[in-house]
Amino acid sequence: MRFAALPPGAAFRSKLVPAVVVVALGDWIFYQRGLLGGNCSFFGWALLAAMLVGRPAVRRDRRAWIALLAAALFAFAYLCDPSLLAWTLFWVTAGMATLLPATARFDDGWRWLQRLVWQAVCVPFGPLIDLVRLGRVRGKGRAARTNLRAGIALLALPLGGSAVILTLFAAANPLVEQALSALVPDISLMLVPRAMLWTVLFVMAWSLLRPRIARRLLPGLDRAGAGALPGVSVASVTLSLVVFNAIFAVQNLLDAAYLWGLAPLPEGMTLAGYAHRGAYPLIATALLAAAFVLVTLRPGSDTARSPTIRRLVTAWIVQNVFLVASSMLRTLDYVEVYSLTRLRIAALAWMALVGFGLAAICWRLLRGRSGAWLVNVNGVAAALVLTVACFVDLDAVAARWNVRHAREVGGSGAALDLCYLSDLGDSSVLALVELERRPGLDPALRERVRAVALDRIAGLEQGQRFGWTLLGQRRLAAVRGDRERLGPPPRWGERGCDGALIPPRPLTDPAPEQPTLTGARGK
Repeated sequence: MRFAALPPGAAFRSKLVPAVVVVALGDWIFYQRGLLGGNCSFFGWALLAAMLVGRPAVRRDRRAWIALLAAALFAFAYLCDPSLLAWTLFWVTAGMATLLPATARFDDGWRWLQRLVWQAVCVPFGPLIDLVRLGRVRGKGRAARTNLRAGIALLALPLGGSAVILTLFAAANPLVEQALSALVPDISLMLVPRAMLWTVLFVMAWSLLRPRIARRLLPGLDRAGAGALPGVSVASVTLSLVVFNAIFAVQNLLDAAYLWGLAPLPEGMTLAGYAHRGAYPLIATALLAAAFVLVTLRPGSDTARSPTIRRLVTAWIVQNVFLVASSMLRTLDYVEVYSLTRLRIAALAWMALVGFGLAAICWRLLRGRSGAWLVNVNGVAAALVLTVACFVDLDAVAARWNVRHAREVGGSGAALDLCYLSDLGDSSVLALVELERRPGLDPALRERVRAVALDRIAGLEQGQRFGWTLLGQRRLAAVRGDRERLGPPPRWGERGCDGALIPPRPLTDPAPEQPTLTGARGK
């Protein structure tokens, strides 16, 4: 690996100025104003603008513009609903935007993963490396040293004299003293975290203005391990696929009988227990099957050219897709009995991606596609799913589903868990307000729902003051009229996470019982 050549002095300064502007803006947003939450999106857009100004190659590359627009989109997703996923995707696309001008073509997802990892590893050391290289460039030649000394001699008298005069004026005029105090911070302990913030912001900006190009990459899937593998032959793979198909057929028939309602479950076993036990192990089995096909049936190998093996693999992958569908049905059955959560929604999306990947592997085998094609098509599918997840609040989806399917409102789902809805924070506000409005709700439950809803609305208002988000503002606007209608809880008192009143503790502890004397002395 080697680094990109350092540009001449003028080009270097053209990158330094945008980086300093970004640091100043970040200091104003995070330190002076104390803004967090969705306000970080404005800093992300400032980073992209600095990259456009400081890296002319990005402006001239159409591919970089596509990645740049994607990064701006993920910054907007962070403005709507801040999440680690949105911030991560922002940096991935911003890193691609700054690296694309240095690549001849897009390549494939596997090679780009290596480039982005190398870029991330080099981020903390980038300014130091460039500073050392700049010192070496500046140190070459007598003319450079002469110019540096001349510049220092030229600025020494004006700067030194101005400092002395401003010090005297500050002592004579309190207005000048206040202005200088605002411009020049005191050297104190508070300056240490501020300097650390400046360093972090500068490193972030510099990583986009001066990217690190990975010159050597690991081989792609089509070249990795191209030699024959021990124990892998046409006969062994054929026998393995025959046995695997038989085992999978038994498992799929059992799932079809029990999950699809073709036969009753054995005595003592519930559908929820059957569904929950097998969802994730079956997905792991499908992933192992995918790895087996990728390793043993590489394009151009003897096993991949065998018609019998190709038919057996096709049948096996179809069974794996059916297995994934059964795993998704298991998860849905478990949700029906219990409740919906963010992790269960993510698990369903992951299972769908696994099923898509298995179908892509089968298509690659039948059509003779390359490993790069397989990586790219799966990468695009995963990117689309993650992009949707950036703009959809999965916690809010889970809260609405649980409220509408709870047993207390005549639904077929689990009993309402108000503690879980309270833990979801802002995401459950609209669902709680909707539940409190519902006619025919038990008065005691309505009171508890009202208490939890008011607590979540108060938390949302406080959160908006310190970390404003577009989604939070929309939620506040939606419940603004409902808060007055809800009013305070009917009964005052300390309440638990489910909105139920906590019995007050006794003001004084009861007197301890006196021991009763027994034995010879008590008689």
